[in-house]
Amino acid sequence: MANVQPLRSPDDPALDDLCRELAARTDAQDVSGAWPAEQLQLLGKFGVYEWFLPREWGGQEWSGADCIRGYLRLSEACLATTFILTQRTGACQRIADGDSPRKSELLPRLVTGESFATVGISHLTTSRRHLARPALEAEETANGFTLHGFSPWVTGGLHAETIVTGATLADGRQILAAVPTDLPGVSSDPPQELVGLSSSHTGAVRFDKVLVERDWLLAGPIENVMASGIGGNTGGLQTSTLALGLARSAIRYLSIEAEKRDELREPAQALARDAETAVEDLLSLAGGRESCTPQDLRYRANSLALRASQAALTAAKGAGYVAGHPAGRWCREALFFLVWSCPQPVANAALCNLAGLGD
Repeated sequence: MANVQPLRSPDDPALDDLCRELAARTDAQDVSGAWPAEQLQLLGKFGVYEWFLPREWGGQEWSGADCIRGYLRLSEACLATTFILTQRTGACQRIADGDSPRKSELLPRLVTGESFATVGISHLTTSRRHLARPALEAEETANGFTLHGFSPWVTGGLHAETIVTGATLADGRQILAAVPTDLPGVSSDPPQELVGLSSSHTGAVRFDKVLVERDWLLAGPIENVMASGIGGNTGGLQTSTLALGLARSAIRYLSIEAEKRDELREPAQALARDAETAVEDLLSLAGGRESCTPQDLRYRANSLALRASQAALTAAKGAGYVAGHPAGRWCREALFFLVWSCPQPVANAALCNLAGLGD
């Protein structure tokens, strides 16, 4: 493993080796709920962190379509590790796109895997916008900004050296900053025990009058800083990709079982066709060709994750309901996509479908 060469494309045969290494650890990781440090080190050894960053920082600058293909393969092998990767990548891309002069000290260590960064931005986009008072407030000072409050859903906050987060000023403008976690006043709550993906160690990070100097600022102060285009948008194709990766794992299991049981063959083939079509549309969108809307794809990806995982559990029978069997894990992980960065129209469509109100 010491002589592994960085992966240069999603067609690199070495990606098969990485996926096997990840898949071999997935079920034990799910049972323990421990942070997947070994898996994240493997991503670094195989050069995965290089995929998403510009060449000037040591990255390979893969195309959007190639990044999606890579995410798809990795999420089939280990959804939890790949989800953490998306949060890390989101932080790295926002740092790379931002205005902070600190990027020259942050990005070289991030691209090699020596450092871990994550994002805490859900409070700016979905979960707490309806409240009268922002979850995380900022006050401008002579040298920067003082942050006070919390970010409710931060993946791997306990393990991060840097958290990319946003805060709101009294006049409604917002900032985005790369906040070192060793600053006085930064603390992470114990991770939430989730139905699935508990090893992502997702939980709240608190900021108690944290002074962030201006050179850590990535964007702002401006209105609706998340619309500035720094590092892309939340959710989007990445989340749909992860859902389809999970669905393909469950469908593969069902297809293997169908070789021994004729009654499974038709359902396995139908799910496989749906997944193949969805992946084709995903790659079209990633390549700039709109064969469907991202919102429609997200609904279909969510549906496939739920249907394929439950089909796998049905095929596994009682064995699948025992802790440690992948079918049970897939079912729990599929629920994640109903709540994480799920656009309201997609959630509404899912509710109507569950209530029998669909077309």
